[in-house]
Amino acid sequence: MPEGDTIFRAARTLHRALSGQIVTGFDSVLPKLTRVDFDKPLTARTVEKVASHGKWNVMHFSGDLILLTHMRMSGSWHIYRPGETWQIRPIHMRIVLKTEKIWAVAFHVPVAEFHTADTLRRREGFRTLGPDVLAAEFDANAAAANLRALADLEVAPALLQQSTLAGIGNVFKSEVCFACGVHPFRKVSSLRDEEIACLMSTARRFLLANVTEASGDQMVTYAGMRRTTGRSDFSASLWVYGRRGEACRNCGSAIQSYKQGLEARTTFWCPQCQLMNPAQALRKSVSGRD
Repeated sequence: MPEGDTIFRAARTLHRALSGQIVTGFDSVLPKLTRVDFDKPLTARTVEKVASHGKWNVMHFSGDLILLTHMRMSGSWHIYRPGETWQIRPIHMRIVLKTEKIWAVAFHVPVAEFHTADTLRRREGFRTLGPDVLAAEFDANAAAANLRALADLEVAPALLQQSTLAGIGNVFKSEVCFACGVHPFRKVSSLRDEEIACLMSTARRFLLANVTEASGDQMVTYAGMRRTTGRSDFSASLWVYGRRGEACRNCGSAIQSYKQGLEARTTFWCPQCQLMNPAQALRKSVSGRD
């Protein structure tokens, strides 16, 4: 599933391609979208901005109309010049937004809705989002308070809850826990203040590192170039995620994995660097080591 960094880069690219342009056409296979377009046509509206909030993409048009999309597991936005061949078969198209210069095409998008500013504020699942970890005004203290409120949950599933902080997904969940030396199966109630602070700051640092200008503006679901180790070698780009049985890059122990939480998402960790005993001293973050 695309995580916050992927959606941020997609929104940034859409914004650069579309902002200020006038919509010349709109097509969709989703009846709830075409119904709104029939009543309140997009044609002749201006694309004001495109932004991300956690894992949501928010496209603003003039006249108080907002297109809200969520990629879930397989959705993606592409941009094309008019007449350019699409990289995915048209049968998988869900939305086509046309301007004179650019066509933005959404493929496999499972959640797409039109809103006004008022209805978006009340939208279930959006209005309850926690602080966006990539927002310029990210409130780490509010995110930490949200996490503490989930005292009975295990740490890794708690980090996945978008009401805690918006944008963390399965990859960053494991990577952040490793970098802070926190066993992902500990209860949130066992975390010390300094451990929670480490989780918040590391989450932000890791995601920010993956939305720099050098990280590119790929419009498709992330294909594996995400990095948390700081190494340029793709084979050494992550600390623990997807590395079950391989040697820990910090201590050499075999990385373990197990399905966790109600959604049975696979979590990866190092049994030596991330001890289950909550009395352990907070290990210095290894996120910046070579």
